[in-house]
Amino acid sequence: MHQQAEAFGQIVRSRRSMREFLPEPVSPGLITAVLDDAQQAPSNCNTQPWQVHVVSGSKRDELAAALIEADARGAFSPDYYFDMSDYPELYAGRAKSSAKARYDAIQVDRDDAAGRHKAMQLNLEFFGAPHVALLFMPPLGDSVRVASDMGMYGQTFLLSLTAHGLAGIPQTLLGMYADTVRATLGIDPQWKMLFGISFGYADRLAAANNMVVGRIPLTGSVTFHQ
Repeated sequence: MHQQAEAFGQIVRSRRSMREFLPEPVSPGLITAVLDDAQQAPSNCNTQPWQVHVVSGSKRDELAAALIEADARGAFSPDYYFDMSDYPELYAGRAKSSAKARYDAIQVDRDDAAGRHKAMQLNLEFFGAPHVALLFMPPLGDSVRVASDMGMYGQTFLLSLTAHGLAGIPQTLLGMYADTVRATLGIDPQWKMLFGISFGYADRLAAANNMVVGRIPLTGSVTFHQ
């Protein structure tokens, strides 16, 4: 049991959001193994509401081109509202610190608007990853419980990637172009997009993959009652 706990702790702590990938594709068998692990994620009343679209090869390239074109037109189509300006400084400050670390790592200055936009567009090209998993869900009630199920699925997927020697990055930004994704992949509008996870083999030498943003101490988020 101790060895299992150590192994799990290592996987959790070594999982990081990678932003540069090698072009080498992942074998279908390995992708299936990760998906099989993710399928074991818990969900409210075992509803298992996730619908996952894995995009690779020429279709991945077609989708990236469509996302870049939609961005150029300002054709944002999120299924769920998101605005960082709604976040109080406690949370917004953490996001700003993370962004600063990322831009410092890739040497993009705070005042370099063009450079920052180019860096943002790497999201729409899946950071060079050969695969992307797009997570869709049915809109049930206020969608909060379904979204929590999706989060548990996504984390299980990410941990399985790490356990298999792969890497991934969850991307909220991909959900900002839900209509473009649905149109390109022929997905029924009844399915609402939450986020995507680009994945593959990480370029371990890339500067963008060697920053550490850290986590707050337990005292900042946990209260014990006895």
